[in-house]
Amino acid sequence: MLNYILENLWLLWTIIMFICLILELSSGDFFITCFAIGALVAVGVSLAGVPFWVQVVVWAVCSVLSIWLIRPRLLKALHRGGEERESNADALIGRVGEVVESIEADKPGYVKVDGDCWRALGENGETIAEGERVKIVSRNSIVVTVCHVS
Repeated sequence: MLNYILENLWLLWTIIMFICLILELSSGDFFITCFAIGALVAVGVSLAGVPFWVQVVVWAVCSVLSIWLIRPRLLKALHRGGEERESNADALIGRVGEVVESIEADKPGYVKVDGDCWRALGENGETIAEGERVKIVSRNSIVVTVCHVS
Protein backbone atom coordinates (compact mmCIF):
# COMPACT_ATOMS: atom_id res chain seq x y z
CA MET A 1 0.00 0.00 0.00
CA LEU A 2 2.79 2.41 0.93
CA ASN A 3 4.61 1.61 -2.31
CA TYR A 4 1.46 2.39 -4.27
CA ILE A 5 1.11 5.80 -2.61
CA LEU A 6 4.81 6.58 -3.15
CA GLU A 7 4.45 5.70 -6.82
CA ASN A 8 1.27 7.80 -7.08
CA LEU A 9 2.01 10.89 -4.99
CA TRP A 10 -0.95 12.68 -6.53
CA LEU A 11 -3.10 10.39 -4.39
CA LEU A 12 -1.28 11.51 -1.24
CA TRP A 13 -1.90 15.18 -2.12
CA THR A 14 -5.54 14.40 -2.89
CA ILE A 15 -5.95 12.77 0.52
CA ILE A 16 -4.28 15.77 2.19
CA MET A 17 -6.58 18.11 0.28
CA PHE A 18 -9.75 16.29 1.39
CA ILE A 19 -8.54 16.06 5.00
CA CYS A 20 -7.94 19.83 4.97
CA LEU A 21 -11.41 20.47 3.54
CA ILE A 22 -13.01 18.24 6.18
CA LEU A 23 -11.08 20.02 8.94
CA GLU A 24 -12.19 23.37 7.50
CA LEU A 25 -15.79 22.40 8.19
CA SER A 26 -15.04 22.59 11.91
CA SER A 27 -13.16 25.91 11.83
CA GLY A 28 -14.91 28.04 9.22
CA ASP A 29 -12.20 30.70 9.00
CA PHE A 30 -10.80 29.63 5.58
CA PHE A 31 -7.31 29.12 7.02
CA ILE A 32 -7.19 25.36 6.44
CA THR A 33 -8.79 25.83 3.02
CA CYS A 34 -5.58 27.54 1.94
CA PHE A 35 -3.64 24.34 2.65
CA ALA A 36 -6.21 22.43 0.58
CA ILE A 37 -5.60 24.86 -2.30
CA GLY A 38 -1.85 24.25 -1.97
CA ALA A 39 -2.48 20.49 -2.04
CA LEU A 40 -4.61 20.87 -5.18
CA VAL A 41 -1.73 22.62 -6.95
CA ALA A 42 0.64 19.92 -5.65
CA VAL A 43 -1.61 17.28 -7.27
CA GLY A 44 -1.01 18.93 -10.64
CA VAL A 45 2.74 19.19 -10.03
CA SER A 46 2.84 15.56 -8.93
CA LEU A 47 1.11 14.46 -12.14
CA ALA A 48 3.88 16.28 -14.03
CA GLY A 49 6.36 13.86 -12.44
CA VAL A 50 8.55 16.29 -10.50
CA PRO A 51 10.44 15.11 -7.37
CA PHE A 52 8.66 14.94 -4.03
CA TRP A 53 10.70 17.74 -2.45
CA VAL A 54 9.64 20.10 -5.25
CA GLN A 55 6.01 19.09 -4.64
CA VAL A 56 6.38 19.96 -0.95
CA VAL A 57 7.91 23.35 -1.80
CA VAL A 58 5.12 24.07 -4.30
CA TRP A 59 2.52 23.05 -1.70
CA ALA A 60 4.07 25.34 0.94
CA VAL A 61 4.44 28.32 -1.39
CA CYS A 62 0.91 27.98 -2.78
CA SER A 63 -0.52 27.58 0.72
CA VAL A 64 1.20 30.76 1.92
CA LEU A 65 0.12 32.65 -1.19
CA SER A 66 -3.45 31.46 -0.66
CA ILE A 67 -3.38 32.69 2.94
CA TRP A 68 -2.06 36.03 1.77
CA LEU A 69 -4.12 36.52 -1.43
CA ILE A 70 -7.26 34.35 -1.35
CA ARG A 71 -8.24 34.11 2.33
CA PRO A 72 -8.88 37.86 2.81
CA ARG A 73 -11.19 37.90 -0.21
CA LEU A 74 -13.08 34.83 1.02
CA LEU A 75 -13.55 36.39 4.46
CA LYS A 76 -14.68 39.68 2.94
CA ALA A 77 -17.22 37.88 0.75
CA LEU A 78 -18.48 35.86 3.73
CA HIS A 79 -18.96 38.92 5.95
CA ARG A 80 -20.31 41.23 3.24
CA GLY A 81 -23.08 43.39 4.68
CA GLY A 82 -22.38 42.20 8.22
CA GLU A 83 -22.22 45.71 9.66
CA GLU A 84 -25.82 46.59 8.83
CA ARG A 85 -27.30 43.12 9.32
CA GLU A 86 -29.58 42.88 12.35
CA SER A 87 -29.73 39.72 14.35
CA ASN A 88 -31.52 38.16 17.29
CA ALA A 89 -34.38 40.21 18.71
CA ASP A 90 -33.49 43.34 16.70
CA ALA A 91 -34.42 41.44 13.54
CA LEU A 92 -38.03 41.27 14.78
CA ILE A 93 -38.67 44.98 14.15
CA GLY A 94 -40.85 45.33 11.08
CA ARG A 95 -42.01 41.69 11.17
CA VAL A 96 -45.69 40.79 11.09
CA GLY A 97 -47.23 38.40 13.58
CA GLU A 98 -50.52 37.33 15.11
CA VAL A 99 -51.85 38.17 18.54
CA VAL A 100 -52.29 34.92 20.50
CA GLU A 101 -53.33 36.56 23.78
CA SER A 102 -55.21 39.86 23.60
CA ILE A 103 -53.32 43.03 24.37
CA GLU A 104 -55.09 45.45 26.71
CA ALA A 105 -54.22 49.07 27.40
CA ASP A 106 -53.11 48.22 30.94
CA LYS A 107 -52.01 44.61 30.43
CA PRO A 108 -49.54 43.15 27.91
CA GLY A 109 -50.48 40.18 25.76
CA TYR A 110 -48.56 37.84 23.49
CA VAL A 111 -47.73 37.91 19.79
CA LYS A 112 -46.58 34.94 17.74
CA VAL A 113 -43.92 35.68 15.12
CA ASP A 114 -42.27 32.86 13.14
CA GLY A 115 -43.40 30.30 15.70
CA ASP A 116 -42.07 32.21 18.72
CA CYS A 117 -44.28 33.98 21.25
CA TRP A 118 -43.25 37.43 22.46
CA ARG A 119 -44.74 39.52 25.25
CA ALA A 120 -46.30 42.53 23.54
CA LEU A 121 -47.72 45.97 24.29
CA GLY A 122 -49.91 47.99 21.97
CA GLU A 123 -48.46 51.14 20.49
CA ASN A 124 -49.83 54.21 22.34
CA GLY A 125 -51.67 51.89 24.75
CA GLU A 126 -54.08 50.56 22.13
CA THR A 127 -56.11 47.39 22.70
CA ILE A 128 -55.65 44.60 20.16
CA ALA A 129 -57.84 41.50 20.08
CA GLU A 130 -56.65 37.92 19.82
CA GLY A 131 -56.22 36.69 16.24
CA GLU A 132 -55.44 40.10 14.74
CA ARG A 133 -52.34 40.65 12.63
CA VAL A 134 -49.85 43.14 14.00
CA LYS A 135 -46.52 44.64 13.05
CA ILE A 136 -43.65 44.96 15.51
CA VAL A 137 -42.53 48.59 15.67
CA SER A 138 -40.01 48.47 18.52
CA ARG A 139 -38.73 46.41 21.39
CA ASN A 140 -37.58 47.01 24.93
CA SER A 141 -35.63 44.04 26.26
CA ILE A 142 -37.92 41.06 25.68
CA VAL A 143 -41.16 43.05 25.30
CA VAL A 144 -42.16 44.17 21.80
CA THR A 145 -44.43 47.08 20.89
CA VAL A 146 -46.91 46.35 18.11
CA CYS A 147 -49.47 48.17 15.96
CA HIS A 148 -52.27 47.00 13.68
CA VAL A 149 -51.23 45.99 10.18
CA SER A 150 -52.67 48.41 7.63
